[in-house]
Amino acid sequence: MNLHANETNGAILVTVEEARIDAACAIQFKDQMREVTEGETNRVIVDMTKVNFLDSSGLGAVVAAKKQLGTGRSMELAGLSDTVRKVFRLTRMDSIFPIHDDVQSALDQAHAE
Repeated sequence: MNLHANETNGAILVTVEEARIDAACAIQFKDQMREVTEGETNRVIVDMTKVNFLDSSGLGAVVAAKKQLGTGRSMELAGLSDTVRKVFRLTRMDSIFPIHDDVQSALDQAHAE
């Protein structure tokens, strides 16, 4: 699992550099998310632009990563492909995660609030 994280505009931006989040890498995703999101930053934005497949194990790993953040910290998703967005919509997880069209709109929203 290849994740890159950096702090930008008061948020941790995590870029998923993989085409799939599935049973083969779900545990690695969850573990690496814990590592890269340690700290005090309240807002985590996950750039999923390169992800074109997400199965139930991958969805579970994304939910687990959100839970790992604890209360008072948010996890937002950006750049979901139509296929991945459909998984979030069908499971109603789109009501749990703020979903942005792209990273820039996620960052811009912080300035609008």
